[in-house]
Amino acid sequence: MEYEYVESTGSTNTDLILSAGERSDFSVLVAGYQTAGRGRSGRDWVAPAKSSLFVSVLLKPTTFDATKFSWLPLMAGLAMQQTVNHFIYGNRAVLKWPNDVLVDGKKISGVLSELVPDLSGVVVGAGLNILQTPNELPIEAATSLNLEGAHSPTPHDVVQIYLENLKGLYAAYGQVRGDAVASGLRASVVENCATVGARVRAILPANQELLGEAVGIDDTGRLILLPDNADQVMPIAAGDIVHLRHN
Repeated sequence: MEYEYVESTGSTNTDLILSAGERSDFSVLVAGYQTAGRGRSGRDWVAPAKSSLFVSVLLKPTTFDATKFSWLPLMAGLAMQQTVNHFIYGNRAVLKWPNDVLVDGKKISGVLSELVPDLSGVVVGAGLNILQTPNELPIEAATSLNLEGAHSPTPHDVVQIYLENLKGLYAAYGQVRGDAVASGLRASVVENCATVGARVRAILPANQELLGEAVGIDDTGRLILLPDNADQVMPIAAGDIVHLRHN
């Protein structure tokens, strides 16, 4: 699958957003190194040059509108989870809502999605740790394909599998006009999401925190939380989720 490659840039997401009006649906930009990569909540995403995959995809759908965009980050996370499991043994990669990928509890990939200003589409950016050694990882609770036993995949190898996975999910979603249930997207995300059924701490906007059990994902992609000492569930559209150990 074709894509544009640059040796270095500030942010592949920013580059695609700025040029979105001149680009077609499913335009892809890959970088060997990012100087201003970002994760969720404005966190930095840094890695040694050519040790990771930095890829952004511009999705400009014609069969559904912006009301259906909420599933696109989850779709990208699912595509990356499938990609990681393609390269490692044992199907150990799982999703962490909304769009991180974990292997045995350690983060290997994150997805950052950003709306195009004119609402014509979404740029989904993904970072995947490929070749890093332990001392090259930003946090202890992180891992890489190399550390998980993958046989020396290159970023090109990985991006091809990721784009094939994402393209398939995106096509199925578009064929049913952005219906996550009819396309099977919701079921696939729930099946592969370790957050569902876990006890979690939800850190919400304005630093509000809730403890409870994540009991599902609704038809719009929101996490459904049953807070401690509550009788009713609460949908969460955005926030940081921490998986807690069961006592």
